[in-house]
Amino acid sequence: MKIPIKGQGAQANVAQRFSRYSQEVNEYTDEVEEIKSTTEFLEIFPKTIVNKVWASDVRSDYSMNPYQGCEHGCSYCFARPTHEFWDYNAGIDFERKIMVKKNAAELLEAFFKKRGYEPKPIMLSGNTDCYQPCEKEFKLTQQLLKTCLLYKHPVKIITKNALILRDLDLLKELNELNLVSVCLSITTLNEDLRRHMEPRTSTAKKKLETLRILSENNIPTHVLMAPIIPGLNSHEILDMMKITSENGARTFGTTIVRLNDAVYPVFKAWIEANYPLKAQKVLNQIKEVHGGNHQDKRIGTRMRGEGTFAESIHAILKVGKKKYFANQASTQLATHHFTAQPHQLKLF
Repeated sequence: MKIPIKGQGAQANVAQRFSRYSQEVNEYTDEVEEIKSTTEFLEIFPKTIVNKVWASDVRSDYSMNPYQGCEHGCSYCFARPTHEFWDYNAGIDFERKIMVKKNAAELLEAFFKKRGYEPKPIMLSGNTDCYQPCEKEFKLTQQLLKTCLLYKHPVKIITKNALILRDLDLLKELNELNLVSVCLSITTLNEDLRRHMEPRTSTAKKKLETLRILSENNIPTHVLMAPIIPGLNSHEILDMMKITSENGARTFGTTIVRLNDAVYPVFKAWIEANYPLKAQKVLNQIKEVHGGNHQDKRIGTRMRGEGTFAESIHAILKVGKKKYFANQASTQLATHHFTAQPHQLKLF
């Protein structure tokens, strides 16, 4: 039997599409005990931090990511292939070689000061989690939020980590001017599945507690069940909608898993190691909801899926939204408070 690596999503590094060389790797460990992999943090100093979002099926104009790579180790993460552009691997490297953008706050200030800039909400983060464990040490997300508050600029946060509560006071200040909303990504209520599939995220219990605390403090908080994976968590949709509604979520959204590029071999190795009896069935169902292609990249269908199984999921969502989120409305953040010269105001 293939023995999974505990505490890790990727079971190995996978083929690097930009490399001229191939490397033979052991896909699975022969040992039962946990492998102690060391996470390496690499300081980088990019020239920009804000990215224009061109995809029409992503509801945001801009995004920024203080970290490249993610310690959370989610086996299904669509962002894994982006690590290849840095000459790293989408497998273990993505979880264990984290690039830290130390000048993130300075770059954001420079972006705000661009001549003619018109403020629009910026998503934090659109790629890797801005509250992954290393944020506790580096505090880049906290610095970015302080910069948004200084310039009175709207920001949307998406995270799987309860660490966001560290910045509750900062979020409350932003919210006084309607400058912040939070989207909590909660994939499953099954702790055993969560521990294997996204090993270093907060527990479902902790995420629900975070949702409740944010809601009690009137922070606009939404829930994204992402991704829905046929045969793994697809049966939890109504339960998830009910319990997140009870804990204060204003809206509820979903995406269907897509195994783009190097994500497919990472996820395939993970599910074969952790759930060997259902692996092939799950992979076949994922293929079915994407028109026979695991790596569906079609704008508009890649996150919604198609076919009978996808239609059944959308039917369940329709019932659940009518029952638990009948009055849901998206949060419109303010842009009119923005000032490009906040330091000058302090002179008066």
